[in-house]
Amino acid sequence: MIFDTDILIWIQRGNEKAAALIQKVQERYISVQTYMEFLQCAESKIQLQYAKNFFSDFDFQILPLTQNIGHRAAIYIEEYSLGTGIRAGDAIVAATATENNKELCTGNKKHFRQIKDLKLKIFQC
Repeated sequence: MIFDTDILIWIQRGNEKAAALIQKVQERYISVQTYMEFLQCAESKIQLQYAKNFFSDFDFQILPLTQNIGHRAAIYIEEYSLGTGIRAGDAIVAATATENNKELCTGNKKHFRQIKDLKLKIFQC
C-alpha cells in the first residue's frame, strides 16, 4: 500500500488510528513526492532526522519518479484538475500508485476519487 502525505502527518500529530493502520500493513510504500513533502515540513535538523528515521524504522520503500509516472501524472492533470482540483503533487502520488499497481491510502478523497484506474483506500480519522 502507498500512503499519502496526509496519513503521515496524522501519525506525526499522534493519531492512533493512522498509526495502527500503518502498523497493520506489511509492505509500506510512499512516492518520492510524499517523501519530499513530508521532509519539507521539518522545521529543524532534528525534525528532519526524525522524519528520515520514521521512514527507516517502519521500512517504507520510496518509489521513484519515472518517465511513465510523469506522463500519467500529466494525463491526470489534463483529465481531472478542473473537476477535482487535483494539483501536480497529488497527480504524481496517484500516478505512482497506479504505475506500481498499489492501493493508495489517503484522507483526501476529493482529489483522488474520480481517477478511474486508481485503487483507493479512504482513511477517516
